[in-house]
Amino acid sequence: MTGRRTIASIALAMALGACGGRVVPLSTQAPPPRQTAGQYVRPTARPAAPGQQAAGQQIASGRTFDGQIRGATPLLAVPVPANPGATTAATAGIVPGPSVATLPFTDEQAEAARRAFLSSCPGLMRRTDASGLTRGSDWQPACSAAANVARGGARAFFASYFEAVQVADGRAFATGYYEPEIAASRERRPGYTVPIYARPNDLIDVDLGQFSDALKGKKVRGRVSGSNLIPYYDRAAIDTGVLDGKAPVLAWGADEAAVFFLQIQGSGRLRLPDGGIMRVGYDTQNGRDYTGIGALMKARGLLQPGQTSMRGIVAWLHAHPDEGRAIMAENKSFVFFRELNTPPVGAMGYVVNGGVSAAADVKYVPLGAPVFLSMDRQDASGLWVAQDTGGAIKGSNRFDTFWGAGPVAEATAGGMAARGTAFLLLPIGTLARVQGNQPVPSFETGTGAPAQP
Repeated sequence: MTGRRTIASIALAMALGACGGRVVPLSTQAPPPRQTAGQYVRPTARPAAPGQQAAGQQIASGRTFDGQIRGATPLLAVPVPANPGATTAATAGIVPGPSVATLPFTDEQAEAARRAFLSSCPGLMRRTDASGLTRGSDWQPACSAAANVARGGARAFFASYFEAVQVADGRAFATGYYEPEIAASRERRPGYTVPIYARPNDLIDVDLGQFSDALKGKKVRGRVSGSNLIPYYDRAAIDTGVLDGKAPVLAWGADEAAVFFLQIQGSGRLRLPDGGIMRVGYDTQNGRDYTGIGALMKARGLLQPGQTSMRGIVAWLHAHPDEGRAIMAENKSFVFFRELNTPPVGAMGYVVNGGVSAAADVKYVPLGAPVFLSMDRQDASGLWVAQDTGGAIKGSNRFDTFWGAGPVAEATAGGMAARGTAFLLLPIGTLARVQGNQPVPSFETGTGAPAQP
């Protein structure tokens, strides 16, 4: 299609968010290569200054895309000892990053991030931070200030209220997601026969932490059979119609593969026969583990070179409907939707915006916190705000960037596999409090130096 680049041939490990507001990535999850230098090195290719961006289609405030992938040189992370037993950012450890004032993000990115951060403030101050880094009150000064930033003052706002820290080794990997559009009808009719289900009435969420402190933070989903709680129906069972009478049907899709990938993304637009649009978003999931069919198809030799993109996978499914149906059933996970009257929302319950919202692991990034990604792709580099989660987005420095809707967003998200360094932006003083003013590695020197507030 004109103006679109081909989706990169690395879209194999697609995975969904079992607990968040969406599902996610279209790219491989291989970790980035380890960086060994500890010196502060600036990228040779920075995001363009305001007013100097290359001509192209705008994806979101501060980001453009014109069909070209522009490389960049990431800032190098500080080498730190690995802690394989870490389960949170606090246990993984944080060290100082560069001064926020020196980070190479544009004024437009700063303003877009300020607005997203401000919208997240109620949740930031209310939620318990699972990362172990912050308290709700820590965010109060920045949240109050964010509402009163003068025009053109967003960069100064971030420099005044935040400090950058590196979580664990800082090595970041970012994929992308978007809001797809598929053909569907509110009523079942010829050509529209694939159900898009709402939450079933017999699906039960169990917070195991209510039964044992040792299980705090763990949840399961299932259904009651007699006096037992058992796993909920998997995809194969659901595809046979086992949910008839148990789950409302929001709409009927025209294509099995399209509905399958709607579940991968977790939200989307349904283009109705009369030309209208119905928006649906992630409500919940059946509790079953996700299996990426792209990886299965590649391992079985079903995909030829050049077919391993999302488009290639969909084309194969269309060409082999029976085999494709069986392969899709191997992904036991199934997503249930709700109708949205707003643009897509993330796990915080707030609207997510293309080019600024990202998904992260709440055990390593406080939901609502700004993050600076310094990546080997210019479009992925800059300020993001962690407003979402995803089942495949696990561990420190793992992110999934949201690109909005439309063909440009689809192309960008589908080919996104950026590697580099992540710096979490926290309220000034957080590092000193967490480290207890003990000597920590310095970002600039890579040697021990007192943490600075």
